[in-house]
Amino acid sequence: MQTFFTPEQLEDPRIERANEILRSCVHCGMCTATCPTYQVLGDELDSPRGRIYLIKDMLESGRPADARTVTHIDRCLSCLACMTTCPSGVHYMHLVDQARAYIEQTHRRPLMDRLLRRVLALVIPHPGRFRLSLRLAHLGRPFKRLMPDARLRAMLDMAPARLPTPSPNDRPQTFAVPARKARVALMTGCAQKALDTDINDATIRLLTRLGVEVVVPQGMGCCGALTHHMGREADAHESAARNIRAFMGEVLGEGLDAIIINTSGCGTTVKDYGHMFRGDPLAADAAKVSGLAKDVTEYLDALGLPEADMGLRVAYHAACSLQHGQKITDAPKALLRRAGFEVVEPADPHLCCGSAGTYNLMQPEISAELKARKVETLEAKTPELIAAGNIGCMVQIGSATDLPVVHTVELLDWATGGPKPAKLG
Repeated sequence: MQTFFTPEQLEDPRIERANEILRSCVHCGMCTATCPTYQVLGDELDSPRGRIYLIKDMLESGRPADARTVTHIDRCLSCLACMTTCPSGVHYMHLVDQARAYIEQTHRRPLMDRLLRRVLALVIPHPGRFRLSLRLAHLGRPFKRLMPDARLRAMLDMAPARLPTPSPNDRPQTFAVPARKARVALMTGCAQKALDTDINDATIRLLTRLGVEVVVPQGMGCCGALTHHMGREADAHESAARNIRAFMGEVLGEGLDAIIINTSGCGTTVKDYGHMFRGDPLAADAAKVSGLAKDVTEYLDALGLPEADMGLRVAYHAACSLQHGQKITDAPKALLRRAGFEVVEPADPHLCCGSAGTYNLMQPEISAELKARKVETLEAKTPELIAAGNIGCMVQIGSATDLPVVHTVELLDWATGGPKPAKLG
C-alpha cells in the first residue's frame, strides 16, 4: 500500500511503525474471509482491509478521528484472525491498537459511551470492585427492561447468579515443592479471580505436582489488556509497568524459568510488553518479561505430562488470543489427547465467540450473533463438555449452552490426580 506521510510525521516512532505496517498491505482481501465482523455485517469497512484504509486516511491527514472511522474501529474484535490469514505478514494488531489510542486522544465520544468505558476501565481490572459490580448487576436484573441502553442490559445479562469465594491461592505467596525442577511465576489475572477461582487453583496443583515451584508475586495486577484495547495508553502502561517490576523482582531474586499465564487474552498482551515499552527506560525489563511469558499449555507441552485415559468427548474451543495472538494451536489439543480425552473441533475453529474483552458489553448485538454461531458449531460435534483456555470465552460460550465449559488446565489437573472439575457436577 502506498503511503504519503511527511518526513516530519515519520519522526514520530509510532507513525513510523504504522507506515511500515500499512506499506506491507497489498490489498489482496484474503483477510475478509476470516474476519468475523465482515461475515456478520458484510460491510467492507468492517473488514481488516477496510479498517486499514480508514486508519491510513486518519493518520496521514493528522485530523481528529471522525464518528464514521470510530464506529468501524470500535466494531473490530481484535481477534487477529486476519493476521493468521494474511500472506503479507501485516501486523494488524499494532496498527489497530495505535488507531484506538489516536481515537482516544482526538475524538470526543457521546456522553453514554464515555461513561460506560470509564466505568469498565475503573472496575474490571480490580477484582474487588468487579466482584461488587457483579453482585449489584445481579440484583439489578429485574429492572433490565427499564435500562435505556442495550449495553447496560448486556452488562446485567452477563452477571452470573453465583460468584465463588476468593481463593487464598491468589494472594502473594510461594508454593514450594521438594526436589524443585523449575520455578515459575503465575499471573493470576483480574476478572478471572472474581469469576472463576478454580482455574488458578488447578494450575497451581498441576504445576506443583510436576515438581514446579509456583510463586504469586507481590504487587502484580491486571495485565493492562482491557484498557490497552480501549486506547487508554496511560492506564495500560501503568498496569503493565507494575507487572514488569513485580516479575523482575522475582527474576532478580531467586530467578524464574517462566511466567505462566492461563488467560490467553492476558498472555497475548504480556508477550507484547517488549513492543509496548520500546524506547522506554523499562524496555529491557519489558522484553525480558515478554520472553519469559508462556501460556500454561505451551509450558506443559514442553514439560511433558503422564498419559491417562479419561474417555470423555471434548469439544475444544480455540480462543482467538491463543491461536491468532500467540500462534498456539496444537499444544492444548495434544495435551488433552495425551490425557485420554477424545478431542473434536468445530467446523470453523477460527471464528471468534464474540467475547473479546469488553466487546460483548460494548457491541452486544454483533457479539450475540457470533456467540450463537460458535455455540451451534461446538454443539454440532455432540461433545460431553467444552474446553477453552480463556475466561472470557468460557463465560461467553457458557451463557448460551447447557454443556459444561471447563478450562483446559482443569481437565489436565483432573487427569493427573487432581479433583474432578466442579463444573462437571
